[in-house]
Amino acid sequence: MRVLIKNATIVNEGERFIGSVLINGKRIAEVLRENEKISRKYDQCIDATGMFLIPGVIDDHVHFREPGLTSKATIYSESRAAAAGGVTSFMDMPNTKPQTTDITSLRDKFKIAAKDSAINYSFYFGVTNNNRRLFSRLNPRKICGIKLFMGSSTGNMLVDGESVLEEVFRTANLLVAVHCEDSNIIAENTKQVMLREGNDPDVSFHPIIRSTEACYRSTKRAVELAKKYGTRLHIMHISTAKELELLLCDKSLDNKQITAEVTPAHLLFCDKDYKELGTKIKCNPAIKSEYDRTSLRNAVINGLVDLIGTDHAPHRPEDKVGGALSAASGIPTLQFSLIAMLQLCNEGVFDIETLVQKMCHAPADIFGIDKRGYIRKGYSADIVLLDPTHQHTIEKDEILSLCGWSPFEGRTFDWSVRQTWVNGQCVYRDGVIDDSVRGVALKFCR
Repeated sequence: MRVLIKNATIVNEGERFIGSVLINGKRIAEVLRENEKISRKYDQCIDATGMFLIPGVIDDHVHFREPGLTSKATIYSESRAAAAGGVTSFMDMPNTKPQTTDITSLRDKFKIAAKDSAINYSFYFGVTNNNRRLFSRLNPRKICGIKLFMGSSTGNMLVDGESVLEEVFRTANLLVAVHCEDSNIIAENTKQVMLREGNDPDVSFHPIIRSTEACYRSTKRAVELAKKYGTRLHIMHISTAKELELLLCDKSLDNKQITAEVTPAHLLFCDKDYKELGTKIKCNPAIKSEYDRTSLRNAVINGLVDLIGTDHAPHRPEDKVGGALSAASGIPTLQFSLIAMLQLCNEGVFDIETLVQKMCHAPADIFGIDKRGYIRKGYSADIVLLDPTHQHTIEKDEILSLCGWSPFEGRTFDWSVRQTWVNGQCVYRDGVIDDSVRGVALKFCR
């Protein structure tokens, strides 16, 4: 089936122009400027006058919780929430139950996604202290990367021994994505805060416990090891201005050995917001000062930060009860992150061309995803149609994440996602999910 989406404002590869896109089956057949005539017949025409058309968002950092933590989320539920938010591909983290630290568990996740995911998918392989021998068995065309919890995690995925870290960076055959917080600093900060504030301090102490120094010291070590061994390093959820000192913006993305991600939460919130939102914005690494937030926003513009990924991490409401030490860390942001970032565009923080670069193009380039992330002839038809004039307030009944809550509840946005297309199929249209649509496993050009 051939579908023409015409008269849209297309944002792609640093440009904004009026044009049309012809979808033929699973792929983009033509990209036409305003005065160019289509040379092929089509079966369906969508008039997108006044709408914006962008490539589908590729989220490099989600926690869909399956298997084992399915009371919080499932691949089925969260992929539907993603589709409603304009996300067409995801890369899922390994800290599930069982953890994705062996080949069987990795294969099982792909099987679940093939059956249940409404959008495209890949999975990280988690590093432990003793599974490095499995790196050589990972298919670089299929696996997005190796995830290393460097200094702070749960279970046996905490890797902070120097000899093990050296060996991981020396032997890794894929991009290494790191969570960087120093557990020794966090432990000492926890001790000191508890002496003053009791066994479960208010959540406002979370950025004091998981401090700037805890992030910086761990990130600094990751950068040192990557430079020593030539490892392809991707630093996840940068949260401090100080960490930005370790990054470079004088190289094109294609030539960067070390890249960095920031989350919408760290771009939107600061420590002043704990007073209103409390544990709803408790995440690791912690949301920090207003100065850090401003620095991160500037880093998106100047190229120190390369992409925006959500770190979508659903928890049940009862898991978020408590203080800085007892409430679960993690925020479900996936469904509304794109429109929240578009709101920052409206506020002049950065422009929509930069947003598309950081949420659509850069993930495809950094991970080497085959023929996705751009509106180009021959590429997979993963695209999103946006309405820049549909102001609406987020209500609880529109939240599709299984956890059923969002820090954005009650917040008004000026943009809305009207349609999301995955591999040439419209999976989401005006509030309705087409449950027959299934994504496919991402392929990587390696």
